[in-house]
Amino acid sequence: MGMLSEFKEFAMRGNVIDLAVGVVIGAAFGKIVTSLVEKVIMPPIGWLIGGIDFSALAWTLAPARMGADGKEIPAVVIGYGDFINTIIQFLIVAFAIFMVIKMINKLSRKKAPEPAAVPPPSEEVLLLREIRDNLKR
Repeated sequence: MGMLSEFKEFAMRGNVIDLAVGVVIGAAFGKIVTSLVEKVIMPPIGWLIGGIDFSALAWTLAPARMGADGKEIPAVVIGYGDFINTIIQFLIVAFAIFMVIKMINKLSRKKAPEPAAVPPPSEEVLLLREIRDNLKR
């Protein structure tokens, strides 16, 4: 029973739960960003540059063909349109994370303590300075 209680203690630790919540929210945020890029951002960009559907952009290295056994061999393609979509998704996620970190840093940044006011010199120090200045003359 020791291993089960040790696992329970580990799983209920604050950092593990925070990490789990972060992973779940991150996955949901990733789906939102994917939808934003594929359905909202890329269609107008494709329309502006001539009606291009970025998700369909690909280089065909070898066309689809029929094998000797009658089964279709799929085409060999490099889907660079999906790669462009993924880069834009990454940039959006990176910018969002940057903004969150910037906000957290701004909230957690403590103002530097103001230097304490220097008390005026004592009467003895003033007299010693006066004597020093007189001796220099």
